[in-house]
Amino acid sequence: MMVPVLDAKKASQLPVNEVACILQAELQLGLSLEEVARRRAYHGWNEFDISEEEPLWKKYICQFKDPLILLLLASAVISVLMHQFDDAISITVAIIIVVTVAFVQEYRSEKSLEELGKLVPPECHCVRDGRLEQLLARELVPGDTVCLSVGERVPADLRLFEASDLSVDESSLTGETTPSSKSTAPQPPASNGDIASCNNLAFMGTLVRCGKAKGIVIGTGENSEFGEVFKMMQAEEAPKTPLQKSMDLLGKQLSLYSFCIIGVIMLVGWLQGKRIMDMFTIGVSLAVAAIPEGLPIVVTVTLALGVMRMVQKRAIVKKLPIVETLSCCNVICSDKTGTLTKNEMTVTQVYTSDGHHAEVRLLAKL
Repeated sequence: MMVPVLDAKKASQLPVNEVACILQAELQLGLSLEEVARRRAYHGWNEFDISEEEPLWKKYICQFKDPLILLLLASAVISVLMHQFDDAISITVAIIIVVTVAFVQEYRSEKSLEELGKLVPPECHCVRDGRLEQLLARELVPGDTVCLSVGERVPADLRLFEASDLSVDESSLTGETTPSSKSTAPQPPASNGDIASCNNLAFMGTLVRCGKAKGIVIGTGENSEFGEVFKMMQAEEAPKTPLQKSMDLLGKQLSLYSFCIIGVIMLVGWLQGKRIMDMFTIGVSLAVAAIPEGLPIVVTVTLALGVMRMVQKRAIVKKLPIVETLSCCNVICSDKTGTLTKNEMTVTQVYTSDGHHAEVRLLAKL
């Protein structure tokens, strides 16, 4: 027997009895324990699948992947082999400072991702086998009947079938600070273009401000609207920043120049009849001296100061180099609530400070 699924937009358009029919659920009696187990095997638990966290030592080691850090490590090893211990110690201290500062700042920022989990309530009231029970929210499956009351967070995406003076704070999803009034009536397809307009749905992580309601679960875990936000945050890493690209290029150039210096000095010495090993030692010494040990320290500390200032403004930056990209921003587009979204925003009219006005038209090539 097929496990039922239903899209949130579709659920908002259909009458409650049709939603219950599609989800093969009984609104007043709830699901049986056997049916819950069957659906959980298909849909999984109502929680976010956070990949196993890497140990701290592994995160610390990953800081050494930077090309300039690797170049400094190579120069420290060469200094030890050449018995230039003063240079080796100074380079090693520089590397430890850089790596430690970057690790500490990024570790603090990554903890902010775990705050999303706090928006999902640990417990909820659910009807199972005709009885109202207090269950862990992670145990919910599509088709469950959930009861909501004032002060509770919505444990999953719900299609409401009973609502008494219900008002829900959806600012965690939409950015709208004004609570949204909810009803149970189906919505015409033309009026539910986004989640903010779906007045018969209650979304996971939102807060019940007043009233009470009952709803049927239509989305759990990563299949909820809140889960989409979580998956976006868990997505692949952003491309390298301009600073990272320039630092990588500098590291590669220094490596290339160092090898060229060593090769040229060895070649000149060999042509003059001098010992190859002596020429190699001189070339390596010059190459190591050309590497700016203090540059990574200056860059890392500067970025760390930028992150700390951002924290004071209540903005959390996960990776240190991301701070530098803010200086590359000329225009920041946001909606009327100040929320930054991934919606496709297009400039249609431009007004300048000296009173000029222009309309922007996009021409498509057929």
